[in-house]
Amino acid sequence: MKSMIAGRAGPAPEAGREPRGAAIAKPYLLFVADRAKSAYTKTAEGVRAWAPDDCTGQWRLSPDAIDLGLPDLAPAEAHAAGARSLLIGIAPIGGQLPDEWVACLLDALEAGLDIVSGLHMRLSEHPVVGAAARRLGRQLHDVRHSDRAFPIASGVRRTGKRLLTVGTDCALGKKYTALAIARALQARGVPAHFRATGQTGIMIAGEGVAIDAVVADFVAGAAETLSPDSAPGHWDVVEGQGAIFHPAYAGVTMGLLHGSQPDALVLCHDPSRHEIGGFPGFPIRPLAETMQTYLSLARVTNPDPRFVGISLNSSSMTEADAHALAARLQAEHGLPVMDPMRFGVDAVVDRMLA
Repeated sequence: MKSMIAGRAGPAPEAGREPRGAAIAKPYLLFVADRAKSAYTKTAEGVRAWAPDDCTGQWRLSPDAIDLGLPDLAPAEAHAAGARSLLIGIAPIGGQLPDEWVACLLDALEAGLDIVSGLHMRLSEHPVVGAAARRLGRQLHDVRHSDRAFPIASGVRRTGKRLLTVGTDCALGKKYTALAIARALQARGVPAHFRATGQTGIMIAGEGVAIDAVVADFVAGAAETLSPDSAPGHWDVVEGQGAIFHPAYAGVTMGLLHGSQPDALVLCHDPSRHEIGGFPGFPIRPLAETMQTYLSLARVTNPDPRFVGISLNSSSMTEADAHALAARLQAEHGLPVMDPMRFGVDAVVDRMLA
């Protein structure tokens, strides 16, 4: 029988409760430093796009830095304008804290802001930043790391409804698809929560679990904790990770699939890809085979899962070509096909609620 690991295992959450963990204080001051290329500022851009009401301003250290279309504010100005956290909106190479940012973070702490970080290193363990936060009573949210205790999965069915976004590969729209579906459900008056499992999703939602940082034995248990018992008509829309045919990341996908116990799934796909990104020789499998595999594995914890749609990342295509492909795939698979950034998600939501 498996033993519980300190810091990772513990009692199951009480029924009906939100996932545990200190919520991030919003709104944000988005820190983009001097980065001028979008490749480094995707975190800030994602939060700006999906949680605009949570963004008070941007802090740029150079006039050439990416402009997010927000007021340029220093930490003290942002705090006076209502900001409560500095969000590090950059993913530096190596995931470490550049030395030149330390003074900036200290300024933010002194101004009264908490700090939200997706860096691989823990800010709480930085000798200068951590000490300053403790002295000032500020919170450091290292969203890639969890100090919460998770149980081993029980497999026991929970009340409420769940949708999980899954993919043919990584980094092709699972988060944006889940966000768009959760927003569409809420717009219709359907009770729904977006459940974040990655760093940017956590920053948008203000809470969640960075699932790739959870010890493997507890991934499914963390997914159970993330989407607890809820009312019969409530939907938890769970952000997917990895891909079931991915040679490196299928494990996290499997844990989420079993722990989420999805009633509904949406397959996310980038039609421009023919191989798993970064893994030559590992082809993208046919969509029908991929969906059948997901359904077979999902039945371990939910006897009746179903696909309710296909979500395309058609950013490499013209809009006319994307619509033509969507029509062809819909005819082939009998499912609504969307691009959440181009077509909307109404047809998929209709199928969910049917």
